[in-house]
Parts: sequence; structure tokens; C-alpha cells
Amino acid sequence: MRRRKSHPLTGLAVVAAILGIVWILLQRPDIPYEELQPRYASPASKYMDLPDGVRVHYRDQGLRSGPTLVLVHGFSASLHAWEPWVKALEPHYRIITLDLPGHGLTRAPPGYLVAPGGFETVVDTVTRRLGVTRFTLGGNSMGGGVAWRYALKHPDRLDGLVLVDAAGWPRTGKGGLLIFRILKNPVGRALLKNIETRPLVKQGLEDGYLDPALVTPALIDRYTELARAPGHRDILLGLQTGPGDPASAARLAAIRIPTLVMFGEEDRVIPAGDGKKFAAAIPGATLILYPKVGHAPMEQIPQRSAADLKAWLDSKVYPLPATTTATAAPAAAMR
Repeated sequence: MRRRKSHPLTGLAVVAAILGIVWILLQRPDIPYEELQPRYASPASKYMDLPDGVRVHYRDQGLRSGPTLVLVHGFSASLHAWEPWVKALEPHYRIITLDLPGHGLTRAPPGYLVAPGGFETVVDTVTRRLGVTRFTLGGNSMGGGVAWRYALKHPDRLDGLVLVDAAGWPRTGKGGLLIFRILKNPVGRALLKNIETRPLVKQGLEDGYLDPALVTPALIDRYTELARAPGHRDILLGLQTGPGDPASAARLAAIRIPTLVMFGEEDRVIPAGDGKKFAAAIPGATLILYPKVGHAPMEQIPQRSAADLKAWLDSKVYPLPATTTATAAPAAAMR
């Protein structure tokens, strides 16, 4: 008997069916805030309702009478990224951290879109409502982009600017982390929207932190679970579209605020060369490059980076009284 030949399309249909089943099995629903808050809020967590329906999660910690630091996290991160700095610096400063819309425990109404300059508006509204008139603004990655754009819009409100592996310079070529390359593609965004992204998140965190020991199951859980808060995935994916608002030497030259640029030399997300560009473009900026450090110095080397920040603030932004200057420990001595 002759063996019947299978049609090529039949094999493709079987493969497509298997892939479809796998895709369905990988679907992950939203996680209600009622489940997320007990896991990721703390006794310091507070909430603020904004006019556009956003309910901001923030923490206001540290020395209430001290100078104020406001710290903004990066893409898909949360205020938790700053906790190592908060622990190191809270004896000296009032430290305000917040979750941007689409991130952490901040809630946004259905269909919420981040308008151009929307994150800067959130920072401005929250600080004004808290009665903060002047502060030093710091940001990591995407939050660094929020920080320098805020400095251009509201220079009268800032004492200092701190850019930690900040985003903003136009990207060239096809480099970057796999997850970001996928998110830049509309098909990739559609496929990733509701599926289990834990393996990609794990790889992205390992590339960002460099040290696998820092990428704990708890850290991976935090990133993946908070991204599944209601509405977050739509906002996060939306941030990967649009023309952007890139940095340029001409724009940044207008910043006249004392500025500290901190970058990991081994950053695989944003090249350290971008840190050099920020420092060269912003008049009088101080640049610190960290060998063998990746995208998040405040988490990878918290004590050293916090000491460097304090030393810079003491000398450039909030000088110590003359009577105590001689006893101030330089950053190198605190490492």
C-alpha cells in the first residue's frame, strides 16, 4: 500500500495549533490591588488622589527638617528601587519616592494614556501638594529622563539634579536588551501583553544588575507581579510608542542647576557614553563612572553610591556650616 503524503499545510496547521495552545496556557490575568498592596506596600506607604483620576503611591521618609530629595524610578520599576538609598540617607534628608502611573502601586483610570510631559506633571503636583517648595530631583533610567525634562520646565523649584544611568539620548543601531527590542515592535507588544513574561524579566534584570546574586526570586516576583496590576500593561506598552522627547546638547545647555551624573561603566541598558554626553552638555556637571557596575548603582552598590551623592550634595548643593566642614568625611573614605 502506498503511504499517503501529508500536505505541507497540514504540518503548519499542527505547529500553529500547538503554538496557540502554548500561548493560551501562558496567559496571565491582572492581579488585583487588594492582593498587591499587602505584598508591596509598607508602613511608610501613602496615597494621593490627583485630578486626572490617578491615585499615586508614595513614601515620605527620613529627616523631616533636612533638605528634600525626590527620587523617580525607571521603566517597569517602582519606588522600591530607591529603598537602599533611603536607608543610607534618611538620617540626613527628607526623601520622597513615588510610583509613576503604570508602575508599582499607583492606580490609573481605565484607558489612561501618559501625555507628553505627564510624568513631570505628576512629580510637580505631588511635591506641591506635600508643601515642598524646593528640592533635589534624582532619577534612574526613564526616571532620569523625567528628571532632566523637569529641570528644563521648573528650574526655579530645584536645588540640584541627579541623573543615575539616565535615559534620553537618541538610540542608534539595533542594540539593547532583548525585551526592549521586542517591545519596540507592535507585534511583539501584542504578543507579550498578557503572557507570562517572567523569563524575559529575569534575563533583563540579570543584564541590568550584572550580579546574578542580586536577581532574587523576590525581585523577579516584584517586577512581574506589579506589571500585572490592573491597567499597568497597557500603560507600559504605550510608553514604547510615539516619537519620544530626546536629549540634545543644545537643550541640556539650558540647565544651570548643580548636576551630578552617575553611571555604571558596564551598563547594558544605556551605554556609559550617554553619561559622558550628559556631563558634557550640562554646564558644570559632575560625572562619576563606576567600574564593573550596571544600570542601577543605587541597588548594586548602595553604600558607595549614596556616600558619593551625600559628598556631592554637601559640597555643591547643601554646603555644611564652616564649623563642621573639617569633619565631613569624603566619599572615598565612606566606601
